[in-house]
Amino acid sequence: MVGANGPGGAVATGLPVAVDAMGGDRAPDEIVAGAIRASVELGVPVVLVGRPEELGDTGGLEVFPASEVIGMDEDPAQGVRRKKDSSLVRAAEAVRDGRALAMVSAGNTGATMASALLRMGRLKGIIRPAIATPIPQLGSHPTVLLDAGANSECTAAMLVQFAQMGAAYSTARYAVADPTVALLSIGEEKSKGTPLVKETHALLAATAGLRFIGNAEGRDLMHDAPDVVVTDGFTGNVALKTLEGSLRFFMDTLLEILQKNDETKKASEALLPYLAPLAAEFDPDNTGGAVLLGVDGICVISHGSSSAQAIVSAVKVAHDVATGGLVDRLAHAVALS
Repeated sequence: MVGANGPGGAVATGLPVAVDAMGGDRAPDEIVAGAIRASVELGVPVVLVGRPEELGDTGGLEVFPASEVIGMDEDPAQGVRRKKDSSLVRAAEAVRDGRALAMVSAGNTGATMASALLRMGRLKGIIRPAIATPIPQLGSHPTVLLDAGANSECTAAMLVQFAQMGAAYSTARYAVADPTVALLSIGEEKSKGTPLVKETHALLAATAGLRFIGNAEGRDLMHDAPDVVVTDGFTGNVALKTLEGSLRFFMDTLLEILQKNDETKKASEALLPYLAPLAAEFDPDNTGGAVLLGVDGICVISHGSSSAQAIVSAVKVAHDVATGGLVDRLAHAVALS
């Protein structure tokens, strides 16, 4: 990364976080509102990237102009190659050129990954980047799940690198000194799983510097979970969306029950003060989005329906991991193998 790192890998903390103002279902209004809030509430420099004439009141934030937008339904690779003046591409270039500390987007996930990969490049030795998503744990730090969708087909060597990057990320973001790492499978025994899972299990067990504890099952993801859970992008994305849907169903059902009649409404008055913090802990808007690990820069992918609060959270994550030297940590973790 040119310009963002100083001597010895020190990060230039005065640089802004570049927010793709045109990406997401609620862009640009909610995205701009979130960027303004992040700047004020967090004290973090923020720059917007997009069409200045469509952004409205930017609260004094600087705008990097970009005339094109890659739609949510567009082919990611073609969109990045054809729309070189898109907000996504310009945000990635700002990081590459040392004009921004990190980028944040709630837009087309595939195009966000492609722009970061094609413009920032991969870290030396990385086979493929991976999406690291935090899975909330009640009363504890989140579990890092990766890959959550970047690579639908993987090799065992890729999964080993995901484990190394995931462990480095857990330490950088959640201050976990010696993260436990598990491999997602259909049983705890090392003999369980697909040929890929069995091969990966053997490689992880032999990888120095990793605290590999064996297989984890889907039911473990939100209960006594390891610090890092590794899987291929197809399985990881299915697992993630299943958890999201299940949590949404549970919360909607609970709220419906609490409003069912006068008796449950009365009970809700006593329960809501305890349920509200729980709901906030599991609210995707408060997690800060996923981080693309393995590119030579910081790219935070927020969900497509991101609200202003989600953007505030994403900017905080982007700033924290960038100033914490995550890129150098990842490069070091993989170089050790």
